[in-house]
Amino acid sequence: MISHELREFVDRVLDSRTVCDDDVRFLQRDILPTLVAGRDDVDVLLALDRAVAVKSPLWADMLTAFVVDFAVWQNRPTGIVGRDKAHWLATTLAAGEGATPLAGHIAFEIVREAESCDELLIAFALRRRVEPLIPACDSGRLLLAS
Repeated sequence: MISHELREFVDRVLDSRTVCDDDVRFLQRDILPTLVAGRDDVDVLLALDRAVAVKSPLWADMLTAFVVDFAVWQNRPTGIVGRDKAHWLATTLAAGEGATPLAGHIAFEIVREAESCDELLIAFALRRRVEPLIPACDSGRLLLAS
């Protein structure tokens, strides 16, 4: 279950359909420091990322840092992303219509930060890292997917 403060923040952002710099600063200053983070909080923030099209440039860095810190250092065993945690992360990062570029970046950063990581998340992160470079064919011309 997510906290009342986080729920209000999410509702406000969804109403405005925008995450501005002030929203990110408020989240970092007033909500995240007092939050005893759980998987539900990560799931909600990742869903918010997918739901809002207009986001502050600060958003990606904040969300990446929050998810990496939770997955690698706050969630026991620390430094290790085992099978259960890797499955949850791959599932939540790919939810909806598939992984967003930010979700792929977050997975990659978790793999880089962790002392040990299950191969499921490693494969997920590597697939997302190379997908934008996979060539696509359009009327006989070679294009790079963006």
